[in-house]
Amino acid sequence: MIRYHGTPITPTEAAVRVLRGRHAFVSFFAPESLATVCEFCQSFALDNGAFSVWKREAEPNWPKYYDWVADVARRPNCDFAIIPDVIDGTEEENDALVEEWPHGIDLGVPVFHLHESLARLRRLTIDWPRIALGSSGHYDTPGTDQWWMRMSQIMEEICDRDGYPLVKLHGLRMLNPSIFGHAPLSSADSTHMAQKMGTPWSGQYAPRTKATKGIVMAERVELAPTALQWKGYKQEVLW
Repeated sequence: MIRYHGTPITPTEAAVRVLRGRHAFVSFFAPESLATVCEFCQSFALDNGAFSVWKREAEPNWPKYYDWVADVARRPNCDFAIIPDVIDGTEEENDALVEEWPHGIDLGVPVFHLHESLARLRRLTIDWPRIALGSSGHYDTPGTDQWWMRMSQIMEEICDRDGYPLVKLHGLRMLNPSIFGHAPLSSADSTHMAQKMGTPWSGQYAPRTKATKGIVMAERVELAPTALQWKGYKQEVLW
């Protein structure tokens, strides 16, 4: 599974040390680390910033996002871009945004929101080789019992009889071993490292620099085992 570490990470020196040779997730709403990501990461993916729009109650500018994707995706280590979505919107609103996407199925990844119908999930699996799963509605907090119950329904729908997904799955805000240790994701992202690597650590062996903290946090995620198949709802917690 590919672990995409959310950005931005500051200062630039810390971003270079932490992201070198890793994978990153760059948001349209916060592209400050883009140059570092393009130069030093194995690969990266582009986020449409819908979570920021949702939290800030801001107005999105999707045509500008389309232009930004067209420019950035020319870099050879760009994997994919998340198609614009409305997190708590209707299925009709999100279907319209998928239809509007101008860059094709090789670059674009549509979002299935956990509160949406399984019928929409089935439609997306027919047309798209990769789907992003986004926590929303009553299931907006990844890892809760209610969230896992909904994920169980989704996995039963989207996996074959042996528990293998029918398409590649990207977990938005799911870069946590207690999630990807059970759900067979192809990739996942989180800004947890970027948000927490600047907080104080105590103890005799606490890392002395922000970059070292980030490296420790990244390795903790990257060394955790991943699920290859769906085997049921929330086994033991791994993290």
